[in-house]
Amino acid sequence: MTIRFDRRKALTLAGGALAAAAAPRVSLAQSLPAGTIRVLVGFPAGGGSDVMARIIAEKLKERTGLNIIIDNRPGNSGNLACEMLKNGPADGSLLMYGTSATTVAQRVTRKELQYDVEKDLATIALAGTVSVAYVVSSTIGVRTMPEYIAWLKKNPRKQNFGTTAMGSMTHFFGVLLGKEIGIPLEPIAYKGAGPLIADLSAGHASAGCGGVSDFLTHHKADKMRIIAISAPKRVNAAPDLPTISELGYPKLSYEGFYGFYGPSKMSAGLIALWNKELRAVLDSADMRQRLLGVGLEVQSSTPAEMFTRQANLIATMTATMKAAGVEPE
Repeated sequence: MTIRFDRRKALTLAGGALAAAAAPRVSLAQSLPAGTIRVLVGFPAGGGSDVMARIIAEKLKERTGLNIIIDNRPGNSGNLACEMLKNGPADGSLLMYGTSATTVAQRVTRKELQYDVEKDLATIALAGTVSVAYVVSSTIGVRTMPEYIAWLKKNPRKQNFGTTAMGSMTHFFGVLLGKEIGIPLEPIAYKGAGPLIADLSAGHASAGCGGVSDFLTHHKADKMRIIAISAPKRVNAAPDLPTISELGYPKLSYEGFYGFYGPSKMSAGLIALWNKELRAVLDSADMRQRLLGVGLEVQSSTPAEMFTRQANLIATMTATMKAAGVEPE
């Protein structure tokens, strides 16, 4: 697949951010819409994306005094929210808290989308990094990867897993894991982490795949068990979680990200101002600790830095899919 990196746009965004940092602070009422600010989340309430977005929005509201609400728009593995953002107002009143599991993964794994990740969505600020987690229901009595593999061999009719987003790494991580362990694992599509967590808790699903942030609080409460994460090294949020490389499958190592996007037609000035406000919130010590508690390793950025990370991950994922013999659908 062709990797497109819009350097002119990246430089424009970077210049806007620098200009905002150098300029005197102006009244938000003169720069951002005075009405309601909507933050789109492409997954249902209760999942990791939703929880993180609400934590950030709460602090952002305190800082700016603006009326900021989370607008959940689940559907099509998060693509519905991306489409809404593309076609939404560019006056700063509409943002999206997005994950690379949607923006990057969909760009790599689908031949056709109703939006172009790099042309239609403007990167505003990175929020942090997160890895994929493979989790098992506490009802099956499994606590480690070797125990899960043994369980799969005894239960051939249950060699499947729920995924929070088809066509993303939460889908392909499980499929590729099956190839590595020599037991094909069939993905079952869910509309987000919330419904999958409900089925895992009730024992209707034996295993699932999503972001660490989706399952971490439930893992800590021993309601389900994360048996592997895709991060290249153990995460600060839960240093007890084994990485997939430690378990003997280094080819599956992967780290995604969360960040804020706006419509591509949003002005560089608005992007720079939102970047400044978001970074102030994300870089605060209390926010870092709160978000770490739900699995997000906070890392803020300029708009250009986020764009570059996105482009690099597109290239990496494209190579991973090609090596796995997976073609865009």
